[in-house]
Amino acid sequence: MLIRTKNYLKQNNYQYKKTYIRPLMTPDNVYVFRFGKNNLNNRLIIRYGHKWTGRQKINEIDLRLHKQKHPRIFKTESDLLNYLKNHLKEHEIKLKAIKNIKKTS
Repeated sequence: MLIRTKNYLKQNNYQYKKTYIRPLMTPDNVYVFRFGKNNLNNRLIIRYGHKWTGRQKINEIDLRLHKQKHPRIFKTESDLLNYLKNHLKEHEIKLKAIKNIKKTS
């Protein structure tokens, strides 16, 4: 699941850890996918179910980058990859700027 996303993270030197959660009240299965350069402080929550043929079907992908207030919600892995390619490096630059401001204060 999310093979292209894992390959993208490996190519850009991100570490990741995948954990499985089986919610009690909903029929969906959930993977929590944490990633980051130094700390695993970014999070993907993948909600998926199974088709009648037994294949996995992704229902929703929630992305919350470090320090973001609201998660970004995607329907497909392609949409997620486009967002990561455009926003991940910008987000790291913003976090470095915040750290520099805190150090100088």
